[in-house]
Amino acid sequence: MEPIIETIGLKKTYMLGKVPVKALRGIDLKVEKGDFLAVLGPSGSGKSTLLNMIGALDKPTEGKVLIEGVDVSGLNDNRLADLRRRVGFVFQFFNLISRFTAKENVELPMAITGLGKDERKRRAEELLENVGLKKRMDHKPAELSGGERQRVAIARALANTPSFLLMDEPTGNIDSETAKEIIDLVRRLNADRGVTIIVITHDQNVAAQTKRTVQLLDGLIVKEEEN
Repeated sequence: MEPIIETIGLKKTYMLGKVPVKALRGIDLKVEKGDFLAVLGPSGSGKSTLLNMIGALDKPTEGKVLIEGVDVSGLNDNRLADLRRRVGFVFQFFNLISRFTAKENVELPMAITGLGKDERKRRAEELLENVGLKKRMDHKPAELSGGERQRVAIARALANTPSFLLMDEPTGNIDSETAKEIIDLVRRLNADRGVTIIVITHDQNVAAQTKRTVQLLDGLIVKEEEN
């Protein structure tokens, strides 16, 4: 079966003034449908760069990113935008709109796709209930705890039924007990709903909860193991 994500000889070089910085030096990686993968590594190892490549937020200097068999580098802007809508992103700092309620934040990605108002509302309520926020959906982000805000961000990421979920340090901005609750939630999404998940983390406790771990160092995969 074709992998949902594949990177082939992936390289990325940034210019820092006149100095080239090699963020990725040749990454070969396959992610199957239903996988739950942790990408571990110290700061500067290339984790977030890899995530941005897979999410079509940035283009490689060399190599390929294949999403469901399609080479991302060959897509025009419209097709790239369509691809990004099929990817669920969850970030460390939540990125919720402060003047919107939890429900309105979850509805927003669906509005962009033209889904009807009633269906958006129904789906947002269902997703928030799934992440344990049935009684908090009419609260704004400032009225929610860090863990609750991250749950809203996860519900929002699932709004358009993405092909896979990309999570960048999702527990980096919350306390350890709340972090455990968030990772338990993500494990259930993977186990019960078959959501394919890649999580970028520096936390060994988070990585231990996944099915597979890839260790990055200086832009290269130095270790890969099943959990």
